[in-house]
Amino acid sequence: MPLLPGQHSPLGELDLTTPGTSRDSVREHDIVQPGSRTPEPTRGHTRQLSARWWKRRARYYVPIVGWLPNYNIGNLATDVKAGFMVACLLVPQALSYSSLTNLRPVYGLYTALVPALVYGMLGTSRHLSMGPEALVSVLTGTIVKSQLKHLFAAYSPNTPPDDTIDAFSSAVASTVALVSGAFTFALGMFRFGFLDSMISESSLRGFISGAAIVVLIGQTRIVLGLPAPTSVHTSPWNELKFMLSNLDQIHVMTAAISVSALVFLRLLRIAKSRFTSARWLQGVPDTLLVIILATLVSWLAKLKVNHAVNVFGHVDGDLPHFGIPKIPALVDTKDIVSSGITITMIGVVESVIVAREYASRNHYAVSSNRELVALGISNIVGSAFGAYPAFGSLSRSKLNDRAKARSQMSGIVTTLLVLISLLRVLPYLYHLPLGVLAAIIVDAVTSLLEATPGAISFLFKVGAWSDLFLLLFICASSVVASVETGILLAVVISLVMVIKRSNMPRIKLLGRSTSNDQEFHPIDGVVSRPNFSSQQSLNSIGETPQHIVDAGDVEILDDSDNASEGEEETRVQHIEGVLIVRVDEPLYFANAGQLHARLNRLELYGDMRVHPSEDPRMKPTRAVVFDLIGMSDIDGSALEILLNIVREYSRRQVRVAFARVCDEVRERFRISRMAEAGGEHGFNDIRDALAYLEQQLNVSVVTQE
Repeated sequence: MPLLPGQHSPLGELDLTTPGTSRDSVREHDIVQPGSRTPEPTRGHTRQLSARWWKRRARYYVPIVGWLPNYNIGNLATDVKAGFMVACLLVPQALSYSSLTNLRPVYGLYTALVPALVYGMLGTSRHLSMGPEALVSVLTGTIVKSQLKHLFAAYSPNTPPDDTIDAFSSAVASTVALVSGAFTFALGMFRFGFLDSMISESSLRGFISGAAIVVLIGQTRIVLGLPAPTSVHTSPWNELKFMLSNLDQIHVMTAAISVSALVFLRLLRIAKSRFTSARWLQGVPDTLLVIILATLVSWLAKLKVNHAVNVFGHVDGDLPHFGIPKIPALVDTKDIVSSGITITMIGVVESVIVAREYASRNHYAVSSNRELVALGISNIVGSAFGAYPAFGSLSRSKLNDRAKARSQMSGIVTTLLVLISLLRVLPYLYHLPLGVLAAIIVDAVTSLLEATPGAISFLFKVGAWSDLFLLLFICASSVVASVETGILLAVVISLVMVIKRSNMPRIKLLGRSTSNDQEFHPIDGVVSRPNFSSQQSLNSIGETPQHIVDAGDVEILDDSDNASEGEEETRVQHIEGVLIVRVDEPLYFANAGQLHARLNRLELYGDMRVHPSEDPRMKPTRAVVFDLIGMSDIDGSALEILLNIVREYSRRQVRVAFARVCDEVRERFRISRMAEAGGEHGFNDIRDALAYLEQQLNVSVVTQE
């Protein structure tokens, strides 16, 4: 209706523009009045729409195109500070985590440089810190170590040159990054962002705990200065036994400086947690400070020369060179692909969870699918520059949030500082003891175990025994067998649980309310009572005893003693010989397969919770009413299963009626000739269906006398 002079639109100041567009971009030709025809666009107007379309799509798929031109220069100081604080943690972690991958430290910096820079341009999270991550580094190191045995076997009985080992290991790691990136990118493009919630919390916690213990075993050996196992490929359990059997070979000076570094880190963390008001203390880069102090002590005391302490040594800090990764001839391609997929699963779960958490805290939105695309491209590009798989880190993202980062600019600042460290800082770390780097890793992974006791206590308290067993089983499998075994079990068991639960159709057995014969409710809280002589049948359902309502061989307790005085007690009674089954979800090929078995259970016991070893306690079924109020759809496979169920009921002389069928399902019933199979489906409610049964069975099942 047109507005009168002086009136205002009820939309008020409603902004009709899409996110990222201005009001000025909404012209008259963009708004079509009701009932009017859309005007034919002119050629110039078409070009204008095309340009605007491409601009919007560019902002969506390449976020830096949207936020960089509109960047508030007032946030630069805050982002630079946040980037510096994250870099102070990222550089030591990159140098430390590279030892978990059996690669030289420089590859850790490559992983912290290229993927993080690409993610800064494509990522939607302002706080996610991209780069090397402990669990992913462990998984990468596991596949590199397993493939090295092929190289050593090829050179047997000699040992391969160090340059050959380094080139082989980096090629394997880069190829795994390429596979992981391609798989992650495919998940994002095909909109599989929901997969981060497919692994159960118990499975994930069990794997994280097991992987942390595996890392602790390997790094504790380095902290104590013990020799490495002679076998190239050994399980974490065997490595633990090797370490315990060689405790007499502890290198005292290495252990002393490494344990001192670990204690210093812990004391500094405790001080930060207690004196939260001291801003200067909160800003102290603890990991960087430990590296600086340990390097100075090692240089001044000449620990390498006087005490034979293993140090960082000389590492070339050249820029990474571009090269498409190629799988070495001796590598098992199947292992590379499976490891890439495994790394993707754990990396994606952690990264997307972290991105969502900090987006929620800071009131902005992230898209799981676009995050997967950004993570995938970051790893694909990184693999061409010598990087191994990189994903988001919880600890660095937490630090980025604590530093109040405003945009992805903080991540770009971090990569610039990593670049400076790569080119200028590495020579100054020559005297850094390797045991100190191991101590930094030990300190980092122990934080992964902090939540485990609480999780176990919670599961034990609530009696979630299956989840508790799953957590402990996956954790033990990771330690005894391998980290790959742990994550494989976590993924497989979680998927099996999802399939199992989706395979069970959600159906409810309904009974009539004793206070209103037009209401039907689920029969819950029943107590089994075998061999009960029923006086209630299809011919007489009107009588209601005072303390129990007989439901064939099932009695439903009356809570009238607990009811408030003056309130009518509402109970639910089963109509003997009639099953009223409510379907609470659409039926499709996965969940319809168990429908027949569950209906049989209800016919025999009246409750799915009754163990099948018990004697049947329900009277023979003469009619079935399906309440399809929750079934909005049914696919071809489920429809065929349902037709077979109806035909079987017809052969047993059991009448079938469908109530509250939606139009789409009703049409499919008509096409499939459901009525000819014995299933009448033209009833608007359960009461109409029962009236039909009354006529067919020549008994009174509708009204209560």
